[in-house]
Amino acid sequence: MSFTRRGGRLSDRQQAAWDAIGATHVLDVPRNGISTSVDPAYVFEATATFGRQAPLVVEIGTGRGDALVHSAERHRDHDFLGIEVYRPGIAQTLVTVQHLGLDNVRMMIVNAAEAVATMLPTASVHELRMWFPDPWHKVRHHKRRLVTPDFATHVGRVVEPGGTWRLATDWEDYAEQIRAVIAGSAEFDGGAWEPRFEERPLTRFESKGLAVGRTIRDVSAVRRTP
Repeated sequence: MSFTRRGGRLSDRQQAAWDAIGATHVLDVPRNGISTSVDPAYVFEATATFGRQAPLVVEIGTGRGDALVHSAERHRDHDFLGIEVYRPGIAQTLVTVQHLGLDNVRMMIVNAAEAVATMLPTASVHELRMWFPDPWHKVRHHKRRLVTPDFATHVGRVVEPGGTWRLATDWEDYAEQIRAVIAGSAEFDGGAWEPRFEERPLTRFESKGLAVGRTIRDVSAVRRTP
């Protein structure tokens, strides 16, 4: 599946944050066509990017960065890479990163499927997080969903042995699909419903789902040791 960069006007505060730290905190990557693509020959180097060796947490679909920044502030000994295609969301993340003085967060405007398939090195990710991936709720659009057996194979390549793949969704049929994907994966153990992940703050998006009666499902899987 592929995505198109979602634009939108930045507020004055967001633009100021982008101007101040965008050059260092929003990583430029070589493209392969559209603006969200990544050259398949490009490999992300966390040590060179962050200037140290530390556990790497990758979050796909960071939105406004609430969960990403929440964890990064509490785990300054970890490095956090956020993958998002919505520019105002990245800009809002930069506002908070700048306010908190966080140097362990970097962002990328990149198609998540390509990033996991080719950009992230093998066994380089301590945790991969996906909070509320697009459910593509119409049946005819289910084929566009990101979490599939093929995608799980790619995630299994990039997550280190013993590392964790965490997900949450408020669409019950997508939750069941996620569980089925994990159950059928040769790379992961897990997939049972779990209590809310304590480092996932309640966002406005999630609150809207709760307000209309949706059940929030948290799922995680642990990368098997070969």
